[in-house]
Amino acid sequence: MGKPVVRIACVQLPMRNVTSRDAFYAPIEHYVGIAAAYGCDFVVLPEMMTFPLAVGAGHDPTAFVDALTEETPDFRARMSAMAQAHGIHVVAGSHVTRDEGGTPRNVSYLCLKDGTIHDQYKLHPTPDERAIWGIEGARGLDVVETDCGPVATLICYDSEFPELGRRLADRGARLIFVPFLTDQRAGTMRVRLCSQARAVENQCYMALAGACGTLRGVVNADINYAHSAIFTPCDLPFARDGIAAEAEPNIEQIIFADLDMARLDWARDHGAVRTLHDRRPDLYETVWKGDA
Repeated sequence: MGKPVVRIACVQLPMRNVTSRDAFYAPIEHYVGIAAAYGCDFVVLPEMMTFPLAVGAGHDPTAFVDALTEETPDFRARMSAMAQAHGIHVVAGSHVTRDEGGTPRNVSYLCLKDGTIHDQYKLHPTPDERAIWGIEGARGLDVVETDCGPVATLICYDSEFPELGRRLADRGARLIFVPFLTDQRAGTMRVRLCSQARAVENQCYMALAGACGTLRGVVNADINYAHSAIFTPCDLPFARDGIAAEAEPNIEQIIFADLDMARLDWARDHGAVRTLHDRRPDLYETVWKGDA
């Protein structure tokens, strides 16, 4: 059944140029440690958070993806080690890497504190991801059972497709993580507004973590804008405006929220609106053709 109350931390992490791997990982471990010290069950990091590790590849997109792919085993190992050392589940943002067939993918690793790692690939690359880095969308969409209940991840643009959130809710997800990376306020607003819609229509929690700051030497990721937040349904038991917590726009920050799972049950059964219950399958349905 999971925990009755789940504490979440979302890190609005700045993109910054670094001179070594240790310099890249030190602030990440700092925030993972802070989230653990504050008693959090999960800490969420931004999309494409590993870009600083490949700055040396220059502006050649192929060399850039190759450089990131070389970092994949170390990144997975380090993030899993942090989760185990601090006793917290780590949503390790996302990372660009080639799959076994050599295709560039955008993948989020959910590193559980027991050492298990779950991969969630982005299903909908943005036009720029496809055009610049050759990233292709995957097929599977997974719900992961944890000691806090069922959770799932939608990477950035995936949050803008309502059928994905509904698919996850139907499979039991009550908490959905959204690592994101956008260059301007408009992009952040798309992710925020769509994630709020997913929280309302699926009566679930959405936890967003984005990157801010600047990164020299990376094509299409040189500027970044974020306004991270943790969203709830909009009904009487929840936070005003459906926002459990939000960061100040575009500055380095960590935010926290306690998410009461019983309130979701109440909303689904007794809320002013009951969007999951009141669907009309006699009129419409969505057919899933993915691998999971």
